[in-house]
Amino acid sequence: MEPVPYGRTGLQVTPLGVGLAALGRPGYLNLGHGVDLAEDRSVAGLNRRTAAVLDRAYARGVRYLDTARSYGYGEAFLADWLATDPDRAGTVTVGSKWGYTYVAGWRVDADPHEVKDHGLATFERQIAETRKLLEDHLDLYQVHSASLTTGVLEDPEVTGALTGLVEAGVTIGLTLSGPEQADTLRRALELAQRGAAPFRSVQATWNLLEPSVGAALAEAHEAGWGVTIKEAVANGRLTIRGDVPPAVSAAAAELRVSVDTLATAVALAQPFSDVVLSGAATVEHLDSNLDAAELTLPAGLTEELQSVAEPAGAYWQRRAAMPWT
Repeated sequence: MEPVPYGRTGLQVTPLGVGLAALGRPGYLNLGHGVDLAEDRSVAGLNRRTAAVLDRAYARGVRYLDTARSYGYGEAFLADWLATDPDRAGTVTVGSKWGYTYVAGWRVDADPHEVKDHGLATFERQIAETRKLLEDHLDLYQVHSASLTTGVLEDPEVTGALTGLVEAGVTIGLTLSGPEQADTLRRALELAQRGAAPFRSVQATWNLLEPSVGAALAEAHEAGWGVTIKEAVANGRLTIRGDVPPAVSAAAAELRVSVDTLATAVALAQPFSDVVLSGAATVEHLDSNLDAAELTLPAGLTEELQSVAEPAGAYWQRRAAMPWT
């Protein structure tokens, strides 16, 4: 897997990356997450699991790694992995996020698991925490689930602080979630174009069931932003565990690949995509996701599968109802 430019940010990524949302903490909302982790949800056990997944990803050519302050010990586990081989660490691009605080106390039955706050105080605390763990490995720092309602895009104190990171060599981006992804992204693009915000990349949910942000991602790509696709397998819905639409199952069977491989390959094929994240919590699931890099899609298949898309509001309502296991 050869590195590619991350938009015009100056960063290099690989078409597939690994996200640690399901590895840095004992509970997550992916279907079957509890089964994947089996009996060992200890801090040490998940640290070992994270290292195994990252070792396999690196061996298969992955060079983009994604974490966040709210992913439990995600940043710490990644820091431990980076420290095991300084030469290897120098070949990867690392992104993290601020804006959510993990509050579950290593419990799966916690409610809530994380608390959102996009204020300056949260940024200052979390960038210090991230820097302490990742040090100079931090390449990309993103507003976690930016939205118009929190006002973070136009908060002069926050955007000023983020600009300070740019001056220190860190690329600034935002991640998106929810049915208003496109509206938030277009506002961020407008602000960046006017020089009123330092954003140069976006990470958004795009998959066969929820492609509504696609046009806005194309606009970001055209503007030179780095574009990351997350949740390409819809938190497990586009896997053998999910309620896979018959058209997707049939196409996967015809190609003799797993549903998640096909779903990931379709995300990779989008012209605005620089990197697609695998959120796998096992080496086996990671391998299945990464097989997408070797799959050539038949002409017209992506267009044929557009019919399985759900209304954005319905998709996000269902996602919000998924249990953390």
